[in-house]
Amino acid sequence: MARKSIQHECLRYAVYHAPRGKPRLLELGNVIQQRYLAPKDQLIGIIGEAGTGKSSVIRGMFPGLELTNEDDGVNVRPVPLLRMYNEGKFTSHTYHIDIRFEQAFVQLYEIAEAIKAALKQEKRIIIEHFDIIYPALKINAEVLIGIGEEIIVTRPDVFGPLPEDVRKLIEGTAVFRRMAHSAEDLTSSILEKDYGFKHPLLHRDVKRGFVIEFEEKPENLKLDELENKVKDIINKGVDINYLDESHIQMGDFSYHCTGPRIHVKNSSEIKNFRLQKNIYFDEISSTYCLVGLVGEAVEGSGTRKEELKLF
Repeated sequence: MARKSIQHECLRYAVYHAPRGKPRLLELGNVIQQRYLAPKDQLIGIIGEAGTGKSSVIRGMFPGLELTNEDDGVNVRPVPLLRMYNEGKFTSHTYHIDIRFEQAFVQLYEIAEAIKAALKQEKRIIIEHFDIIYPALKINAEVLIGIGEEIIVTRPDVFGPLPEDVRKLIEGTAVFRRMAHSAEDLTSSILEKDYGFKHPLLHRDVKRGFVIEFEEKPENLKLDELENKVKDIINKGVDINYLDESHIQMGDFSYHCTGPRIHVKNSSEIKNFRLQKNIYFDEISSTYCLVGLVGEAVEGSGTRKEELKLF
């Protein structure tokens, strides 16, 4: 029996900020594939709510893989895994299946039988909502990826973690990501319209918040005033809708966005928005950083020391 590499054998788990924007999700998927997948891995489990970027991460990990169910409505029926199982021959090497979608048409035990048959023929299967099929399958994934506020990557062994463990870690956290993305676009749009700043092209991540970078220090930017302008829009309850793959609709105007599907539906859903009252200078990138936060404040928030625990 082949021994696992020390990199995989000693891995407990890896945690990443779930990056904003489809290009960065694709890039992170590629990084995960290179660092945590072995060439002979057959069973990859993905866990997370709808609309958290699972498809983009999978595409980054497996370029060219045909996904059977996506947010834009591209559905393949019957899915190749089940069709080839019924035909008695698996002609492809890699398969994708979305369990939450597929269980509307096929019993879980039937899906589990098809997965086991494909594994016996040394095929690779990428399973979305792996936690749903696990009780019927009773085989843990070789790589488990949880996608919520953060992206958690682990290679389970006989002692776990189980899919349910990963699900509990990410359950209910994606809402903070949506709030942060929407708050960032509201802030950026005000910076452009009211203060004449350029549209931010780069994103940086912070726990339950966002970072807007400036090449030069914004000397005359009044952070209290900016914060109040954003809060005014939040309190008005402006609708935020997907427009196309690079734009959202915020009220009566469209706005460029690299992750248009990961937003709250209405600005009133953004809770406890606040801006840090300092502009932080990054010595490495020589940029000035404006930090915005959403959701519950950490204990002792308001000081640089405590708030930077969020990074």
